[in-house]
Amino acid sequence: MNSPQNRADRVVLAVDLGTGGPKIGFVALDGTVIWSDHVAVLTDYGPGGAATQNAGLWWAIIRDTVRRGLREGGVRGEQVAGVSITGQWASTVPVDADGRPVGPCVMWMDTRGAPYSRKRIGGRLQGYRARALASWIRRNGGIPTPSGDDPVGHMLHLQHDAPDVFSCARWLLEPVDYLSMCFTGRAAASHASMMGAWLTDNRDLTALDYDDTLVRLAGVDRSKLPPLVPTGSIIGPVAPAVAADLGISPDAQVVTGTPDLHSAAIGSGAVGRGELHMTISTTSWISCPVAGKKTDAFHQIATVPGIDPQSYLLVNNQDTAGRALQWLRDTVFDGAGLDYPELTALAGTAPAGSNGVLFTPWLKGEHSPIDDRNARGGFHNLSLATTRADLTRAVLEGVAYNSRWLLGAVEKFTGGTANRPIRLIGGGARSDLWCQIIADVCGRSCERVADPLNAQLRGAALFAAVGIGAVDRAELRDLVRVDAVFEPGPEQHRVYDGLFAEFPGLYRAQKGMFARLNG
Repeated sequence: MNSPQNRADRVVLAVDLGTGGPKIGFVALDGTVIWSDHVAVLTDYGPGGAATQNAGLWWAIIRDTVRRGLREGGVRGEQVAGVSITGQWASTVPVDADGRPVGPCVMWMDTRGAPYSRKRIGGRLQGYRARALASWIRRNGGIPTPSGDDPVGHMLHLQHDAPDVFSCARWLLEPVDYLSMCFTGRAAASHASMMGAWLTDNRDLTALDYDDTLVRLAGVDRSKLPPLVPTGSIIGPVAPAVAADLGISPDAQVVTGTPDLHSAAIGSGAVGRGELHMTISTTSWISCPVAGKKTDAFHQIATVPGIDPQSYLLVNNQDTAGRALQWLRDTVFDGAGLDYPELTALAGTAPAGSNGVLFTPWLKGEHSPIDDRNARGGFHNLSLATTRADLTRAVLEGVAYNSRWLLGAVEKFTGGTANRPIRLIGGGARSDLWCQIIADVCGRSCERVADPLNAQLRGAALFAAVGIGAVDRAELRDLVRVDAVFEPGPEQHRVYDGLFAEFPGLYRAQKGMFARLNG
């Protein structure tokens, strides 16, 4: 294993491809972000549920940004020892044999495949055909959605609605695997990168193939699925022409791409069995490594292939977290001109409990711990005395109540083994107040990772560092620095206990209304 001195002069070129565009950075092998920048990319929305992006534009942006980063960041091209891609998943890029896109990327929220998905798997058991649901849960742990917004829906949409694109496509790739192919010229995927396609038998993560039964049930073209390699393995070196074009070392090794869930786990340092991390970003989730395959369909919690071929990660998602604060600023407080630090400072002037105001953050429906796309958010228990400060703090607390609700389901799912302090990452974790509210609401010690906004970029780099043998997995928790610890305050926790007792009941009381108004 490399010593810290040997690591200092080697870096990883890391890319975090979010829905809003790629973040590109040079990261030292100890996880220190040396230089990074984010370039925005717009999503094109169209009729019938279309949502696409120009995948070729991602690659053009990455090429330009890497060159600029070498000029501005004080990094020499020959220092680049590895390349690692992370980011959005459950999107689909159709490419030719050379890795060039032959159509736009069908994004994770694109629902044009819904009619074909419903025909393949739809039924009366929670929206599924009983036999299909049983086959998928037994083999994989998850199942494609009848709403069509996942790779199976995308593939079926391309096959039926865009036959020209489908016929020109040699491979149908996840975004992280497409970008890895841009660097290497090789089509390759892993159990982790393909987790959103639900086409692998996850009872045995060493079986590097798609499951015949699931492929048949899905009705997708197996020949267009990329070959599987072990999660965390090296796909190969950067192609010589690409290395020359970017100005980096041709010896740099490209590690398999990972979903943002996996890079978040590594970037938080919570990589041991039962070690929790919570992301406070546009959305939110609570995850930890777990021992084996398991599914809780009622709470939409499951395990997926983990950060190596021997492990699993817990997966769930709360659809609106930081996005709720953005909504408050842009819609409710339109014209006030408040930035996020000013918003959280305003929230800090209200007492714990927001003078009894409760906010339910289901502005886009919900997945976990209740699976209800018809659910909608709201402020509750308002009065003429309610202030902007109460409303703002109630949004922060509402996200925390939702996280506590999910945390209870996670603790039950893991049999109580996930009982260590929670590592906090994501843009929302930059707020001391929000971190403290989460600790107070959940009654758990919370550790904020330093530079939480770049946790996934750091995680991608450390993933590569492990892959190339420069870092041992056992070092990861200590390599990720914590800059603050938030302990729950007994008085605040008592206040939040009383308010949280009302929170799940607000959903149960309104569930029927949500279905009637939004179904």
